[in-house]
Amino acid sequence: MASNKKYWKSVEELNENSSIVDTLRQNEFVEEIPTDEFLGNKESLEESSTTRRDFLKYVGFTTAAATLASCEGPVRKAIPYVVKPNEIIPGVADYYATAIADGFDFANILVKVREGRPIKIEPNKEANGSTNARVQASVLSLYDGLRLKGPKQNGNAISWSEADAQIGKKLKDIQAAGKTVAFLTSTDASPSTQNIIASLGDVRHVIYDAVSESAALDAYQTMYGNRALPSYDFSKAKVIVGVGSDFLGDWQGGNFENGYAKGRIPTKGKMSHHVQFESNMTLTGANADVRVMITPAEQHLAMAKLYQAVVQGISTREASPINTAVQKAAAKIKKAGKNAVVVTGVQDANIQAYALAINNHIQSEVMDVVVTNNTRQGNDAEVMQLVADMKAGKIGALIINNSNPVYTLPNSADFVEGLGKVDLSVSFSMSDNETANATEYALATPHYLESWGMIEMKKGQYSLMQPTIQPLFDTRQFQDAILKWSGSEQSYYDYIKTSFTDLGANGSWNQALHDGTFTVDVTEEVVANEFDLSFGYKAPKADGGLQLQLYTKTGLGDGQQANNPWLQELPDPITRTTWDNYLTISQADAEGFGIENWNVADGGLNGSLVELTLGDVVVTLPALIQPGQTVGSIGLALGYGRKVGMKEEMKTGKNAYHFYSDFNNSQYGASLKVVAGEHKFACTQLQNTMMGRGDIIKETTLDTFNDHSLDPKHTWNPVPVVSLKHQEVEATTVDLWDEFDRSVGHHFNLSIDLNACTGCGSCVIACHAENNVAVVGKEEIRKSRDMHWLRIDRYYSSDMTAERAEEEGVGVKQKFAEMEDPSANPTVAFQPIMCQHCNHAPCETVCPVAATSHGRQGQNHMAYNRCVGTRYCANNCPYKVRRFNWFDYANNAEFDFNMNDDLGKMVLNPDVTVRTRGVMEKCSMCIQMTQATILKAKKEGRPVKDEEFQTACSNACSTGAMIFGDINDKESQVAKLKEDKRAYHLLEHVGTQPNVVYQVKVTNA
Repeated sequence: MASNKKYWKSVEELNENSSIVDTLRQNEFVEEIPTDEFLGNKESLEESSTTRRDFLKYVGFTTAAATLASCEGPVRKAIPYVVKPNEIIPGVADYYATAIADGFDFANILVKVREGRPIKIEPNKEANGSTNARVQASVLSLYDGLRLKGPKQNGNAISWSEADAQIGKKLKDIQAAGKTVAFLTSTDASPSTQNIIASLGDVRHVIYDAVSESAALDAYQTMYGNRALPSYDFSKAKVIVGVGSDFLGDWQGGNFENGYAKGRIPTKGKMSHHVQFESNMTLTGANADVRVMITPAEQHLAMAKLYQAVVQGISTREASPINTAVQKAAAKIKKAGKNAVVVTGVQDANIQAYALAINNHIQSEVMDVVVTNNTRQGNDAEVMQLVADMKAGKIGALIINNSNPVYTLPNSADFVEGLGKVDLSVSFSMSDNETANATEYALATPHYLESWGMIEMKKGQYSLMQPTIQPLFDTRQFQDAILKWSGSEQSYYDYIKTSFTDLGANGSWNQALHDGTFTVDVTEEVVANEFDLSFGYKAPKADGGLQLQLYTKTGLGDGQQANNPWLQELPDPITRTTWDNYLTISQADAEGFGIENWNVADGGLNGSLVELTLGDVVVTLPALIQPGQTVGSIGLALGYGRKVGMKEEMKTGKNAYHFYSDFNNSQYGASLKVVAGEHKFACTQLQNTMMGRGDIIKETTLDTFNDHSLDPKHTWNPVPVVSLKHQEVEATTVDLWDEFDRSVGHHFNLSIDLNACTGCGSCVIACHAENNVAVVGKEEIRKSRDMHWLRIDRYYSSDMTAERAEEEGVGVKQKFAEMEDPSANPTVAFQPIMCQHCNHAPCETVCPVAATSHGRQGQNHMAYNRCVGTRYCANNCPYKVRRFNWFDYANNAEFDFNMNDDLGKMVLNPDVTVRTRGVMEKCSMCIQMTQATILKAKKEGRPVKDEEFQTACSNACSTGAMIFGDINDKESQVAKLKEDKRAYHLLEHVGTQPNVVYQVKVTNA
């Protein structure tokens, strides 16, 4: 018999008229969840009183709530082709070989194009191409909404026909009056462009590099008879001595890292020995075996002593640290002979001549004076003479191409004054920059991805530039305009085709265009001239004040891409700071001036503001205490402080070109004083040292590595042990999970060689481009909300070690406190960190909605539409590589970067989801790339070849530090690296069994 008893949950249910009872019948919860509070704008989010309990009620228990929490992207309808172009297959990328030559960066590249849109830059490895961070990011500059969109006269839009008519008439009148027509261009490295300029008749062509290498060009011209720079192949070097030359950065055009890295990997137990003399802590110094801290003035002394010791055989017995270091370096050079090389970045022709003379004396095979480097051709003396002639009224017309002297010239005011005395001023520019706004005519030029061109980066080695997209705006190439003004009916495309034939190149034009390069034989013999190296040399006067060393960052370089948010948000490899330039200063000098850096409650880094005075120039800027900065010297990056043609967020930093007097990167007699206020840095890595964490970065010496009597597992590459049944066993043999067969199909691994990684950051930008990683801006970076899927951790050494603490009887607390204090001249280690794709991933076991799971091919997957943002996975990740989307970074005016305008969105990769607010994201090991490779091979009926598998980071890595592949292919390079005696995994004792393997760092010291 059924019971007629009545049950209730609360007394309220007995009230039939209760509104709460009615609500309970319809909903699980009585109270209305305040969704507007935590799903509204940023202000309401920050002021929300919503508790974690409310959040979980809303997003953890109902799929409807998860939908409302923005876990599903908006539906966007596609419009199909009415008539599909034959060369385009929807969903399949095309690749075009071309080249970048923007006056600062030069490289042979491949451009990935989807449905007519360039979306990614890759190195053209078949043409020895390598890419840095700026080259990788240059594709985004194509879609810059603040580009110059058409020709202008005095700020007003005109047509090209009007511009041609007016400028053509003025040029004829000026030439008829006997006045000079002058061209001011950046290094173009194109003989065809120089010939086109000459076609206008008697004109003056001045080449201007914003960051000068004129002293090196002058020295080479004096010694070898023509104005060029030597080429260097550091893979041939056994000993490298650098004096103020950041050759892993932008020194003499860069692109030296590949050869350098080849010599640094201890193949067959040997590696090159690198000694670096410098003032600032640079990428090159951070990678050196021995780094000698000297002031900019002492760099002159070091080079003079090195020349005396190696060439003249004079070795002084002076008892000083610098002399001791120089004599040791000289001894190594003499021993290595032709396998040694000396390079310097001191902007003095005599000092540059010392380096050339040393290399010529030892007949260095590293330096090539036949196949010379053409990527820097500027002439400082001619630039200064041009400015003087402009002010004197001697210049009738000034035509500027791809140069921004109003921003970059140290005597910019003189240049602007001279412009006012020129009858005709024309600026060809891609951006609406300072110079374009100062000239009478501002003529819009296309981006290099919209252009034709022929570049001779090295003598006899030509690169072809071809458009990969139709021009986005009403633009015209500089060369086409000059041809038109000279009366020629020929287009620049036809001109370079004719030039190709005239050069006598082997092969057809179409084949050269397909390859991106062609060569012409160089057979001439080069002999060094004898001359007085000390003629006219004056040692710098640095008796008082601080010595300023100017430099370029790997992000912004000379500043022409300052409106590129990817580069602004790229952490500096050394300071790990974004969105700024700042004065770097040593700890000792900082204490003397009362300069401080400190961390605040939200984890951000703040610092003192200082007033820097040098001559008549006074600038207020922040100071950052930098380990490795030479006492008595300070550093400041060029390329910041632009204000014209820039988005508001990009107007960061201060213009250091004001201090670039006489185009010298070393300036003397600077003074500092602390001023009121503080600066907020956006720093992505606040730890100073490794603090004894030897299982993260493992390091050993070359002698230890070569000692075959040692078992690596128990000496320099120890495997952690754990207790199992009261016995110590290797941690890698103990497992909490049941293993399954991973030998079927592909199993991907990524190997990272700490010897080859220079910390350059090109992989970070490549990841940005390939995976639609969002830019979040300075304020969010300060809150540790950066979205980089890949970071490069930088670690400093400390004078305090566990061994020293034991010897000195230092207590545990004091020991760890001192371990966090970096040495005055620390050794540096770089380590790329991304999702480790653990075979036993702790993130997978804690996700309440199974949004993260493991794939058969070894990749840790993320299903974004399942993720409800609990962040349990981030809390359980020992590598801290997961990123949480605090906001919608796309279609959000508060984050006014490329994802928030239709033009900027053209760079987005359609193969990768743009993540929405409230979900976790991380490295996917570029699953879209691996699957595309598998499908391509399947379609062609063949197995995938070794090295065919790539990720964005491994493909962009110029040094070969990152090797990706299938370990189930036992002949693959990555399978062999996984079994190498240098191989180890991060935090092996945790038992996560990552699919990213690192190679122990080996040093000569």
